[in-house]
Amino acid sequence: MKRLPRAFYRRDPRAVAPELLNKVLAAADGRRARIVEVEAYCGPIDPAAHTYRGQTARNASMFGEAGHFYVYFTYGMHWCANCVCGEVGEGVGVLLRAAEPLAGLELMRAARPRARNDRELCAGPARLTRAFGIDRRQDGIDLVAARSDFGVYDDGMPPPAQPLVGPRVGIRHAIGEPWRWRVPGNRHVSR
Repeated sequence: MKRLPRAFYRRDPRAVAPELLNKVLAAADGRRARIVEVEAYCGPIDPAAHTYRGQTARNASMFGEAGHFYVYFTYGMHWCANCVCGEVGEGVGVLLRAAEPLAGLELMRAARPRARNDRELCAGPARLTRAFGIDRRQDGIDLVAARSDFGVYDDGMPPPAQPLVGPRVGIRHAIGEPWRWRVPGNRHVSR
């Protein structure tokens, strides 16, 4: 597997998002999962983006270098993770919404003991972060650096030729934008 290079992320999140499908999120402890659902967030042109109104202490990572994690707490109970995209200062990224577990399932099950089955381990952005042990400590980590505990890899499986495209979910603004992509027929996407 090859770790995705910084140039992959240094583009519009609407271009990066569908190409992240079928890539592999991997942790140093052996947890791996195939990314099957993503959403793009487009900063100053996107009222649903955390960065729409500018940089704050909470969202500072999204304004940094492409290829880093932006991890945030939402609804007072869940962590979510975005891959930072674009150029420094843009505030754009891709939310990792769901993934298909590949390895390290024992660790994922231990992190998500309430999951009724393996399909539920990473089927949703908060489930994915919990299954991987991602929280505030990973905010800002470099996904490209070889020394990083997390990375996104290309294992040779291409993105789907015709991904399912539709509106993002769980937001109140810009709900009609078709900036959510899913792998067709994959049972690990969120509901």
